[in-house]
Amino acid sequence: MNNDARIRPFRIDIPQAQLDDLHARLAATRWPDELPGVGWSYGVPTSYARTLAEYWRTGFDWRAAEARLNAFPQFTTPIDGQNIHFLHVRSPEPDALPLIITHGWPGSIAEFMNVIGPLTDPAAHGGDRSDAFHVVAPSIPGFGFSGPTTETGWDLERVARAWARLMDRLGYRRYGAQGGDSGSVISPMLGRAAPENVVGVHVNGALGFPTGDPAELAELTPAELARLDQYQDQDRAGYAIIQATRPQTLAFGLHDSPAGQLAWIVEKFKEWTDPARDLPEDAVDRDELLTDVSIYWFTGTAASAARLYKEGQKGWGAVAEYSALPHGVAVFPGDGGVRRIAEREHHVVHWSEFDRGGHFAAMEAPELLVEDIRAFFRPLR
Repeated sequence: MNNDARIRPFRIDIPQAQLDDLHARLAATRWPDELPGVGWSYGVPTSYARTLAEYWRTGFDWRAAEARLNAFPQFTTPIDGQNIHFLHVRSPEPDALPLIITHGWPGSIAEFMNVIGPLTDPAAHGGDRSDAFHVVAPSIPGFGFSGPTTETGWDLERVARAWARLMDRLGYRRYGAQGGDSGSVISPMLGRAAPENVVGVHVNGALGFPTGDPAELAELTPAELARLDQYQDQDRAGYAIIQATRPQTLAFGLHDSPAGQLAWIVEKFKEWTDPARDLPEDAVDRDELLTDVSIYWFTGTAASAARLYKEGQKGWGAVAEYSALPHGVAVFPGDGGVRRIAEREHHVVHWSEFDRGGHFAAMEAPELLVEDIRAFFRPLR
């Protein structure tokens, strides 16, 4: 057994040869045909993908994005046989509360570039210094600089257990957990894995999933029922079924074609961002979107990131043990959060609903998410 617990400084430094290869592949892309007049209903339009890919090739500045990411202290450490990459940004406030924040798919640590400053140093961002956090933002095993994984078994619960070990290794005995997408499942699991350490769990999106029991749905409002409809939407769920069943087959296209990787991710930014926005870049800064896509491409983690769905499929819809830890939820437009569903398995003490933003809240509405995190943890410090 490897007992190496060393924490090593890490810096992103993509070789120029990889950038040159990306640009050459984009220039040589063999583009598919498309039907006239169908918009996005058949998937990402070729005309849209070509325009975005051309900007990725000729306008996007990876070195600037790399420098922005490297402005945050980064480290790696081996946990459970996997090299884990994480940002660790300590607050200037000595009594700050440690907080581990978790992304999902198709996200990455790039999601958090606009929230880390306000979370760690609120006084410098118009907030109260008593709301400060020491922020730990890991890359999920198999994602980005924590990937690829090299064995089966890396499901969400194993990630949560790894997070508990990471926080212990950093010397944090009392901390909060926050997450969106897969992070909204991992964070409550972390609370269950380390209830003596986690003071509270905040998620954006949804907390828990409907069981289909008619009694559970009987008293829901029309708006809440509409939110739950997305769980039955086979059209929107197609990507998840593919990643949960044949991630390796999918990866041949995504790993070899940057245009394929771009389209696979940008489709989710179209479908999951604020419904009031027409295009992904209307909701999320285009360079930040391409920073996220570039991380998947340069780290070659299309297959291992998709495997998170394959590994976790057996637990879909399973009822979790009730967690008495305080939980908070921030629901943004397009999210599936319903309080009655969340309260079935969690002690919900904080619930917020917003009229702007979307699934990628840390990128779309960072100021709203930050203030909600502050408000939830304020009485738990």
